[in-house]
Amino acid sequence: MLYNLVVMGTSCVGKSALTVHLVHNRFVEEYDPTIEDSYLLQTVVDGEACQLDILDTTGLEEYYRLRDQYMRWGEGFLFVYAVDDLYSFESVHGLWDKLRRIKKTDYVPMVLVANKTDKACWRVDSTLGQEVAKSFGVPFVETSAKTRKGVEHAFHELVREIRRSAAAKELSGPLDAEHVLGCGLKHCTIL
Repeated sequence: MLYNLVVMGTSCVGKSALTVHLVHNRFVEEYDPTIEDSYLLQTVVDGEACQLDILDTTGLEEYYRLRDQYMRWGEGFLFVYAVDDLYSFESVHGLWDKLRRIKKTDYVPMVLVANKTDKACWRVDSTLGQEVAKSFGVPFVETSAKTRKGVEHAFHELVREIRRSAAAKELSGPLDAEHVLGCGLKHCTIL
């Protein structure tokens, strides 16, 4: 099974470092701004072989116009912020709103990722990340691209989210999950 994953966030949060560590099992020390990089990885998630097509996106503001294109292409999204960068955390709300507008649904498979947890000085506490993830209805994973902590877990959790979303759509038939979840227990009228 092929999964189209998009890694998003502001500049310098470690999107490329997370992706490269997952795919090539090495940490990238130097910062080299990404415009767009694509990676393919064969892996196994919960006993099922799958191929991840990972798009590592830019965090540079001058390329924000490409975000709509990335959001249309992706099936699942890692929204990455750095625990030592409050702005990167605050920007997650705008990304989430834009993603839901582009996908035209309130639920999109996504994982909120707090990166750089190896740093000594955190500006964003774990509790804040957990609260935002809960408000979005998505999983929260703490990572360190430097130490590899949580790197594989974040990507695998995203595959699980895509699978859950697909299963919910299958159960709901031709209607989307929002309509099914919105039906009351007493009766439901389908027009």
